[in-house]
Amino acid sequence: MAEAALAIALPLAASLLAVVAGRRAPLLLWAAVPGSLFLAWAVAAGAPSTHALGGWDPPLGILLRADGLAAAFVALSAVVASGCGLFAIRYLGSGGEETRKRFAFWPLFYALWAAVNAVFLSRDLFNLYVALELLTLAAVAMVALDGRTATLAAAMRYLLFALFGSLAFLAGAALLYGAYGTLDMVLLGERLGPEPASWAAAALMSTGLFAKTALFPFHAWLPPAHSGAPAPASALLSALVVKASFYILLRLWFDVLAPLATAGSVTLLGLLGAMAVLYGGAMAIRQQRLKMVVAYSTVAQLGYLFLVFPLAGGGGEAQPWAASAWSGGVFHGLAHGLAKAAMFLAAGAMILSAGDDRIGNMAGLGKSVPIASFAFALAAISLMGLPPSGGFLAKYLMLTASFAGGGWWWGAVLVVGGLLSAVYLFRPLNELMRKRPDDAPPLARVHWSLEAVPLALAVAAVLLGLASMAPYRLIQTGSPLTAATGLS
Repeated sequence: MAEAALAIALPLAASLLAVVAGRRAPLLLWAAVPGSLFLAWAVAAGAPSTHALGGWDPPLGILLRADGLAAAFVALSAVVASGCGLFAIRYLGSGGEETRKRFAFWPLFYALWAAVNAVFLSRDLFNLYVALELLTLAAVAMVALDGRTATLAAAMRYLLFALFGSLAFLAGAALLYGAYGTLDMVLLGERLGPEPASWAAAALMSTGLFAKTALFPFHAWLPPAHSGAPAPASALLSALVVKASFYILLRLWFDVLAPLATAGSVTLLGLLGAMAVLYGGAMAIRQQRLKMVVAYSTVAQLGYLFLVFPLAGGGGEAQPWAASAWSGGVFHGLAHGLAKAAMFLAAGAMILSAGDDRIGNMAGLGKSVPIASFAFALAAISLMGLPPSGGFLAKYLMLTASFAGGGWWWGAVLVVGGLLSAVYLFRPLNELMRKRPDDAPPLARVHWSLEAVPLALAVAAVLLGLASMAPYRLIQTGSPLTAATGLS
């Protein structure tokens, strides 16, 4: 399928051209989008397809495989990246002299987009490692764009965590290659068994991906990095970058490491996710800065994704509720990507209006930037899991699986996490609606596009719940057998 190659090649080419395009670099956005959307359309209309790079099949060559899960996340990357790119045009300034930040942003932006799509479409462990490294380099550089001491320190911390994750992932891949003679995930899935080398590789790769996903307790890099980066970079980091490493974990455990998915191993994954939900929610409540609230919310929301593993089984026999758990986890990943991108971009518009991101200074923003405030509220509805949003559908599917499988305690985590998110998101929403004190500094107006883009993404997060049938059918296309019968 040529669309799979185009989904990576077009943004990668845009990254190279952006270096010489100067002020015209944003125009390349329209050239980078079609490959991703064509891919999603082709998979939705047909069946999973493959593209052999250079015409060589595994194990000598590398295949790009596009099934419904990959197509859904590639479509998510297209929507989120397009929104962040449109927002960045005005946010970074579209006129005047070329600035360092504006010049550096666009090549990094397109490179990050290409790397994310490469992760979603690759099924070769070394190819995934290369894509993760490109993704890390682009993301770390975007965190450091401001050049301030605090952001440089946050970028360095992020880089150290990411390098640890990369080395652990690469060491695990090397163990699997030594044991089974291939890095292709389909071939590994056919050959892998519960042997010591497999267990060691699973532990190394999972731990490395935990660090890149910022799963508790490997989350220390995420809040300062996300809160210190420019708003469009924060949106990309939260919506796509951390999602890419979780996507690899989902592929690994459902496609390759299923023979190792014992009750103990999937319970451990679930416990880490549950601790992330509770810790991230509690920390978000304590924050006094808006971007830190949204950043710790990301820590909590990522925890929900890891509840998929215990909900999908580990009992040694087929679990009929596994399909609900798997679909719920995928929907949560998609809904969170849209809602969190909308929330970070809306926060960026609010900060431009208020001059800083302290929650105590947000009174009156509901009148100054009403559309961005409404977008923030819509995104909050999805993150809290309220109907009719995509977040509600995701949590409903996971709750159904938890009670059907007798794991009511996982359902309790979902409910408590939703209540915590309602508490920490109500604080900024309440401030938005308050009358601004007479002695407070005046609020500035922002360009309409800085409000319209987050609104469009927030509406998309709600529409994912209202018009869920087409996305649901898409993610089922070519889904692994373990997604329907459960890990065992």
